Amino acid sequence: MENIINLKSLRENMQEYAQKVKKGQSFMVFKKSKPLFKISPIDEEYWEEVIDFTKIKKGGISLKELIQRL
Repeated sequence: MENIINLKSLRENMQEYAQKVKKGQSFMVFKKSKPLFKISPIDEEYWEEVIDFTKIKKGGISLKELIQRL
């Protein structure tokens, strides 16, 4: 089931919505009564972790550091 939210609510409550999406909920985001985009969980079937940069350095690494390592 998709929930309808407005863009302002999404901006003001991003962490809350991110947690809900992580738990499987989907949202249709509207601005001025017009649909803008849909937020839904990633289909794990299509996602493959290649490297976890947080394992290299807590909080990840900068793009500059990544390019230097390549």
